[in-house]
Amino acid sequence: MAKHFPIKTLIGLAQDDVDAAAQRLGRAQRERNDVAAQLDALVQYRNEYHARFTESAQLGMPAGNMRNFQAFIDTLDAAIEQQRNLLAQADARVEAAKPDWRRQKQKLGSYEVLQQRGEAAEAKIAARRDQRDSDEYAARILRMRTEGV
Repeated sequence: MAKHFPIKTLIGLAQDDVDAAAQRLGRAQRERNDVAAQLDALVQYRNEYHARFTESAQLGMPAGNMRNFQAFIDTLDAAIEQQRNLLAQADARVEAAKPDWRRQKQKLGSYEVLQQRGEAAEAKIAARRDQRDSDEYAARILRMRTEGV
């Protein structure tokens, strides 16, 4: 069936909307993953630095060095907390993007169902037309046989 249904235009537009929503969701997920990776790196660095600090403190270190180590660990802790806040915001952006993507996907699915129903209705009409034409042809052949006899 080569007939162009007007719904195909809507399906094309809906597919564009789904693609755009998927791109937004993908971007939000990539950003979230980047923030999570940065948080993991900060936590790992802080743990390694704290282990070195503990080792150095056990071997004995001057009080000034101890204050510097502790100040740097406090700075790392603040950076980790800030990164956790960024991760929470990134998670929120991902969760906010999901319903839009689902909505767009559902709209596209609805249009596709309408298209399938339209095509099924057209096919049914065509089948009836073909059956009618076939019946008329058979009746004509039968008439011609009975008239010719």
